[in-house]
Amino acid sequence: MTNPLGRTILVNGREIETDGEGYLKNLQDWSEDFARATAQEEHLDMTVEHWEVIRYLRHYYHEHRVQAQVRAMIQHFKQRWGPERGSNRYLHELFPVGGPQKQGNRLAGLLRTKGEH
Repeated sequence: MTNPLGRTILVNGREIETDGEGYLKNLQDWSEDFARATAQEEHLDMTVEHWEVIRYLRHYYHEHRVQAQVRAMIQHFKQRWGPERGSNRYLHELFPVGGPQKQGNRLAGLLRTKGEH
C-alpha cells in the first residue's frame, strides 16, 4: 500500500519499511531480494544489465558517499557496454520509472537523490 508517509514491502516474510515512493527508510534493510520484490511491484523484469547498474550504484555510493550522477553512469557504462547501450536513452529504457537515478537508486536501496521530489 502506498501513502505519502510510507509503506512496507514484504521480503522473505519480513516487512521492510519504505517511504511513500518506495525508497528504503533504513539502508541496512537492502538485499537482492528487496530489489527483486520492488522490481516485481514495478513490473520490471530484471536482467543481467539491471543488476550491473544496481551493483554500480551501490559501489559508487559506498565509495563516494553520494549517489552517482547520470553523467558518471553514462561515462562508466559507455566504457563497459559501448556508446549505444551506455547512453542515457538506454539507461532510461532499463529503468523506465524515473530512470537510473530514481528507479535504479530505489532498487539499489539508496536514498532519494538530492533535490529529487
